[in-house]
Amino acid sequence: MNKDLCIHSWPGSYYLDNEKRWVYGKLSLTPCQLSFTSDKEGLTLTSFKLSAITGIKKEASSFIFSSLTVLVGGNEKHWFSSLQPNRTVVFNVIEHFWQAQLLSSEGVELEAGPDRTSKGRQLISLASSSHQRLEDTAKVLHHQGEQFDRIMKGLDKIESDMDVANRLLTELESPPWWPFSSRLRKTQRETKEQPEYPASASKAFGKEGLILKVPVLYSQGPDPNLKQGTLAVLCSGLEISDSNEQLVHKYRREEVDDVKVQSPYEIVVRQRFIGKPDISFTLQSARMTDVVSIVEIQYSKKVQFREDLLGLFKPEDSPVSENLGMGGSIWNAATGFLDRVMHPVSASGGQISQQVSEQTVSEAEAQELRQILRKLKSIALDTETELERQDEVLDVISSSTDQATSRINTSHRRMRKLL
Repeated sequence: MNKDLCIHSWPGSYYLDNEKRWVYGKLSLTPCQLSFTSDKEGLTLTSFKLSAITGIKKEASSFIFSSLTVLVGGNEKHWFSSLQPNRTVVFNVIEHFWQAQLLSSEGVELEAGPDRTSKGRQLISLASSSHQRLEDTAKVLHHQGEQFDRIMKGLDKIESDMDVANRLLTELESPPWWPFSSRLRKTQRETKEQPEYPASASKAFGKEGLILKVPVLYSQGPDPNLKQGTLAVLCSGLEISDSNEQLVHKYRREEVDDVKVQSPYEIVVRQRFIGKPDISFTLQSARMTDVVSIVEIQYSKKVQFREDLLGLFKPEDSPVSENLGMGGSIWNAATGFLDRVMHPVSASGGQISQQVSEQTVSEAEAQELRQILRKLKSIALDTETELERQDEVLDVISSSTDQATSRINTSHRRMRKLL
């Protein structure tokens, strides 16, 4: 992730301790640091890394004005005030990304810089990301297979019920003097003796299928006040909860009309209505890239990316990848890179090219990459097998549904004749 990418910025003021005055400007947050730039001179008055922050508090300056204080290095205190839209929103956003940066190793890698990261580690990071994304896809596909199995069980129950209905209709249609008719006495006795399915059994079929749960900052509609909460990505939809785990809103899968990816850390989910306001939520999270990778699979035709984000989330659609000829394929990149590493080509002068020598990785890195690629291949083969099985199940469901519909229509016509 680009360490210079601005996550959020707020108008406000900063207290210069050496001059004993407040300066108006803009407070900016990036994945690695927090900085304040003045409006008049355009100078950066202060800038420090998120990893150096030891505390963030809400305080009052001169016992009147609400302020936000950031403690750096244990003894260096920075005062920010007049923050818009309000102090609580700024506090929630900074605290969220600060805690996420401390809990993950991504911030350390960004601070180290791309020059200090070997080519092998970069490729391993790409392969690991692809492995995680494929695992999420397989999880969604597995839950979809379970839903198909429950549909098959439901169709089997419908078929059994239709057999009972056909027998009862035959009894009703037969004349009273028919010797082989036992009428409804015996049938009613049998139906009363049949055990009923408990309500909990039907609830078990409504399994949500939790895929991912991440802490987020959320706001509804045009409201700029971001609040702390959690986002649960389910196979059946999306759930937004507050900091007390109380449900704020739930989008069922069919209710999500579009998902707009505003940045690597922000998305907007919307459900459209005619004649009344849409239900939309703005969600921000330090782990939003994990959410987008899953949501893109579930709502592929409803996810909208900004053009400048295509290179990050969809390399195959980015003009940069087309110029490089990569096609967004981790397989081609890994294969070609390993070939150059393990079998370097000599230059025309008989010396090894400096470019190839810079890309050489250790045997340990190459072995780790091979293991990740083997896992990718195994998951891909299992996914292919599951897809083939689901295709067969879909054919059976389609034919069984047509047959059940035909039998229901026939029974309906027979019942109308009896009435």
